[in-house]
Amino acid sequence: MPDSNLKRLLGDPREIAVERALAEIRSGRPVVIVDGETRLLTIAVESVDDAMLALLMETGNAAENNGAVAENNTARLVLSPPRARLLGFPGPEPAIMALTGVEANALHEIVSHTGAHLDGQKLEPANDRQKYALDLVRLAYLLPAAITVPLASGKTEGVQHEGMVCVTREAIRHYLENVITSLRIVARAPVPLEEVGDTEFVVFRGGEGMRDQIAVIIGKPNPNEPVYVRLHSACLTGDLFGSLKCDCGDQLRGTVRNIAEMGGGILLYLDQEGRGSGIANKIRAYHLQHCGYDTFDADEILGFGIDQRRFDFAAAMLRQLGHTSIRLMTNNPGKVLALQEAGLDVVSSHPVKARLTLQNAGYLVAKRDRAGHKIEGDLKT
Repeated sequence: MPDSNLKRLLGDPREIAVERALAEIRSGRPVVIVDGETRLLTIAVESVDDAMLALLMETGNAAENNGAVAENNTARLVLSPPRARLLGFPGPEPAIMALTGVEANALHEIVSHTGAHLDGQKLEPANDRQKYALDLVRLAYLLPAAITVPLASGKTEGVQHEGMVCVTREAIRHYLENVITSLRIVARAPVPLEEVGDTEFVVFRGGEGMRDQIAVIIGKPNPNEPVYVRLHSACLTGDLFGSLKCDCGDQLRGTVRNIAEMGGGILLYLDQEGRGSGIANKIRAYHLQHCGYDTFDADEILGFGIDQRRFDFAAAMLRQLGHTSIRLMTNNPGKVLALQEAGLDVVSSHPVKARLTLQNAGYLVAKRDRAGHKIEGDLKT
């Protein structure tokens, strides 16, 4: 088969490179970010132990001895803006810290523990390459903290021979800007639901990480009229196990029933657990909440912002289903704005109610007061 045909079978090489890099990062292995003549070894902090850290430091020293062309040849810790702010770094940008004499346990405390301190280490602004390293770790659903080590110029070929994945800075930029809305329908079938009746489940695949996203079509909504829509981010603890810490399970089941009662609509079940941080980080945040922090403070301690989710791919799903005018069922004004910015006509928004419990009162207050959710009722903690 001609090489041109093989390339067409594989698809866009930039997207392939990023997807392979994400698999490596998630598996605890380093990748190399290529930017012109610069090579930056990158690994997630949560994957690093003392042995790995020693190897990374040795690699940085070897690069320096071989004349690496870089702003600094020392290994660097890259921190997300929320975590950097907690450690005293001003401004909205990621920050870096030189890794000299730091053990793995201390490093893990710096990136995710309460009360961590830097022992005199200085935080400085991250450069663009280091920011892209942070993007790779975030897209892999790991704690948003990376270690980067400059490699000697021209080292890429040797690294590739050792089996290490290389990805260009431009490929990461392309992925962030274009891939998230590239979804396609891969399966659909009728699935009758209790108390609702006829529904159809439509499975989309693509976007970040090639994950599966689900549209539940309730009844027979008319594409020529505004359709009731709920964007529901997956919540394993609430949706499946009935956790009392959140309102997710009630919102999911309640909106499905309400949509059916109003003549039909669509629920998009989106794989964005923990407001986009992933299930492992969500459980880490739950531990911090158990220690007395609210949901947003807990996320900030772990390095996350108020909300990591994107909803432009949800708009792409609705378009593929033939709907561009919607009545959005949500308490979150950010969802309304996101779908409007994605080009949909949001003709109205409708509040979604859930039970108030002793365990979720503080969570609901935080969503109302800190994220602007329109939650009705007299909430007290």
